[in-house]
Amino acid sequence: MSWGTELWDQFDNLEKHTQWGIDFVEKYNKFVKERSEIEFNYAKQIRNLSKKYLPKKNSREEEESKYSSCRAFITTLNELNDYAGQHEIIAENLTSQIITELSKYTQELKSERKSHFHDGRKAQQQIENSWKQLEACKRRFERDCKEADRAQQYFEKMDADINVTKLDVEKARQQAQMRHQMAADSKNEYSSYLQKFNQEQNEHYHTIIPNIFQRIQEMEERRIQRVGEAMKTFAEVDRQILPIVGKCLDGMTTSAESIEPQSDSKQVVESYKSGFEPPGDVEFEDYGQAMKRTVSETSLTNTRGDSKPEKPGKSKNKLWPFIKKNKLMSLLTSPAPCQPPPDPPSSSAVAHDLPPQSPKQAKEPLSHRINDLMASKPKMHCFRSLKRGLSLKLGSGPEDFSHLPPEQRRKKLQAKIDDINKDIQKEMDQRDALTKMKEVYIKNPQMGDPSSVDPRLTEIAINIDKLQAEAQKFEGWLAEVEGRMPVKSEPPRRQSGLYDTQNSTPPPPAPPINNNCAQDRESPDGSYSEEQNTETQSKAPPEPEFDDENEFDEILPSIGTCKALYPFEGQNEGTIALVEGEVLYVIEEDKGDGWTRVRRNEEEEGYVPTSYVEVFLDANAKDS
Repeated sequence: MSWGTELWDQFDNLEKHTQWGIDFVEKYNKFVKERSEIEFNYAKQIRNLSKKYLPKKNSREEEESKYSSCRAFITTLNELNDYAGQHEIIAENLTSQIITELSKYTQELKSERKSHFHDGRKAQQQIENSWKQLEACKRRFERDCKEADRAQQYFEKMDADINVTKLDVEKARQQAQMRHQMAADSKNEYSSYLQKFNQEQNEHYHTIIPNIFQRIQEMEERRIQRVGEAMKTFAEVDRQILPIVGKCLDGMTTSAESIEPQSDSKQVVESYKSGFEPPGDVEFEDYGQAMKRTVSETSLTNTRGDSKPEKPGKSKNKLWPFIKKNKLMSLLTSPAPCQPPPDPPSSSAVAHDLPPQSPKQAKEPLSHRINDLMASKPKMHCFRSLKRGLSLKLGSGPEDFSHLPPEQRRKKLQAKIDDINKDIQKEMDQRDALTKMKEVYIKNPQMGDPSSVDPRLTEIAINIDKLQAEAQKFEGWLAEVEGRMPVKSEPPRRQSGLYDTQNSTPPPPAPPINNNCAQDRESPDGSYSEEQNTETQSKAPPEPEFDDENEFDEILPSIGTCKALYPFEGQNEGTIALVEGEVLYVIEEDKGDGWTRVRRNEEEEGYVPTSYVEVFLDANAKDS
């Protein structure tokens, strides 16, 4: 069907319909644009999600990457990132293939429509003008006919009247003839215009308007076809990424299927195996016999001379390992209010000879009590392990990894040796390459100066010597761990500030006894070695690692800071030295005894005179 023949009289409706078609194209284009924005935002959110959960480049995530489940999760995140990239491709293709093209086509469509309807209006205007001219000719012919009839009637009347002169009759006759001639001319003109109008009208409704409407129809059909192609492209844009999306999903499935629970369990063993043997049996302690002990030997809390023995079921020396550090310290420092802190030094003299007061009780009773508490060596194994875990968590440790248990230390040392050997191999490869280059320069001087290679060869030789020396150092430690070399003598024991005094000397080490128990392979500062330590004896001297063993406990949070106003030597037990102007963390306020508990770092804390520092408490600490 043709719009020109079927809709010849629907010019206005066609104009409205074509405008609606253009509005529909713009509406669909807007829909695609919003879909593109959704795809882009979705891809952005997916990328952000993947980036959020991808592990950062640090040691903890590197450790986790050993497990198959973690590797599968990382693979899934990477595949999800690629999946987001496909949605970005959707957004880009929708923009380039549909939105941009439709926007351009809409402008062309508007221009074409405007041209067609301009031609239609022009043709309509021409036919209307012809109709108006025809009507004017018709009215003029009608008027001339009426004038001729009136002139004829007047002539006949004058001709019949005998009183009218012949001259008047002749004038009337001539007037009648003139009117008849004008009517005839009007008739001919009207007939001519009528014939012309009919020809124009026929051409207008059978040629001009059909052609214009046909072009409008073709324009509308192209618009509909273009929208259909855009809708097809809309689906094809999604279809094009399906294979890659399928590969992303297949990668996620493959990574999930690659998880090996048994392998992960084995990795846990490899990561945390210490190489120690389980602790031995705990010896029975007979409390049924009456014991005569001093005040310090019976209880940590009896400081006033009460020598009454405790009940066996509530023995403090058996439960002490499970007391938090702050509770234990509060027990040890309970008599502090009885000993006032030293007065601050005068402005003229800085404290060189400070009074030997201390917030702790006398050394002898406490040290005797600690002897009893530390008498059983196997009891300390679990706490050394916890201390080791704390040092690992804090990321601190010596170069020889002595803070690690034997098995873990062996792995770390072996890995370090492998890295050094790789560096040595790289340096040797560079040396060989430079040596060959120098030989070529010697044979062919025009290619280069052989002496120019010497500085680099010297530098490489120095680097190799350093790396080999470092490798020998680590191999020595590894051999020590694996028992291939004689064990070095035990380093001097570290003195603990908990029971040091100004005049005290470090206790002599216990005589060595052959013992294969793994938990005794530990240096006095909490590190592990292959040296066989001594078994506990009934009256072994207090081990100076007692204070260190409490480092596994929960570290008290700081409640503020303090600034040292005066220097303080801190030679008494339980105290810490001060440097004027030094800033420390406050972990316990003055309880009224004139002493404030402070911390310098994770391993060094103690009491200082309150009058020697200026305390700045946090707001939440003040409220609590």
